[in-house]
Amino acid sequence: MTINVYTESTPNPATMKFIVNKLLINGSVDYPTKESAEKSPFAKELYKFSFVNGVFFASNFVTVTKTEDAEWNDIESIIKEFVKGAVESEYKVQLEEQEEVAFEGTDTEIKIQQILNDYVRPAVEQDGGAISYRSFNEGVVTVELRGSCSGCPSSTVTLKAGIENLLKRMVPEVTEVVSEAL
Repeated sequence: MTINVYTESTPNPATMKFIVNKLLINGSVDYPTKESAEKSPFAKELYKFSFVNGVFFASNFVTVTKTEDAEWNDIESIIKEFVKGAVESEYKVQLEEQEEVAFEGTDTEIKIQQILNDYVRPAVEQDGGAISYRSFNEGVVTVELRGSCSGCPSSTVTLKAGIENLLKRMVPEVTEVVSEAL
């Protein structure tokens, strides 16, 4: 199979999606630091580039966050070639498969998690990011944004105008959605 890689910009100018024509991982996994990438041969190799500042994988793409001093014009083709070679060489995204987490909590919490999984997660992944449910307390839903969403200038708009409005409409108990800082 010939591996093709194409790039797509994200709302976060510091990140870019490198999309391949092969499934890399079921679900998603974030390696926000070089140290966190120890159990990922693929991410560990990406961090050997001095301009890589974050790595996130979901389904058929890897989102790379660059350092401030790097320019996409200078590094995009380098990363693209590396990703192609890594996929062809079957570098593992993670050494151990993560287990699917079942939704848990009260009926309201399960409903919130289901909505985030079914409606929000696919949209956020399209922009090279990920969202995780953290908690629901006194009307406030706390989520964690990762990948290109972490530190993205438009993530506040996404959080308030998109996710918060959706959850308020579908779960009347929700009054606010906040993002947990990493």
